[in-house]
Amino acid sequence: MAVKKVLVVDDSAVERQVLTEFLIKNGYDVVTADSGEDAIEKARSERPDLILMDVVMPGINGYQATRTISRDEATRKIPVIMCTSKDQPTDKIWGMRQGALDYMVKPVNLSDLLARIQSL
Repeated sequence: MAVKKVLVVDDSAVERQVLTEFLIKNGYDVVTADSGEDAIEKARSERPDLILMDVVMPGINGYQATRTISRDEATRKIPVIMCTSKDQPTDKIWGMRQGALDYMVKPVNLSDLLARIQSL
C-alpha cells in the first residue's frame, strides 16, 4: 500500500508542525488533529492512508482513539503508528494491543519514521 495521505494527531502544536513540515517535504498530503476525538472524526471523514498518533492528550487519549479506529468497520484498515513520550515496555505492549501497527518514542527520529512509512 502506498501511503499518500497521513493524519498527524498530537495536542502539541509544535509536534504537529514538525511532523507536518517533514511529511510535506517528503511528498505526503497531511491532515492534522489535536485530540483523540478529532482523530476519530478525521479518520472517518478524511480516510488517511496512515495515522501518526500521540498518546498523552486531554479527553480521549491516543490508546482510546486507536482502539476506536482499529475496531470501527469504516477505519479499521488504516494503520496507526503511535508517536509518544511514553517509553516503558508496557506502554508499547498496550499500544499494540489497542491496534497500533508500530510504536515510536519521542523525540521521533524522522529518518526512521520515513523508513517505516515507506515500508508500508
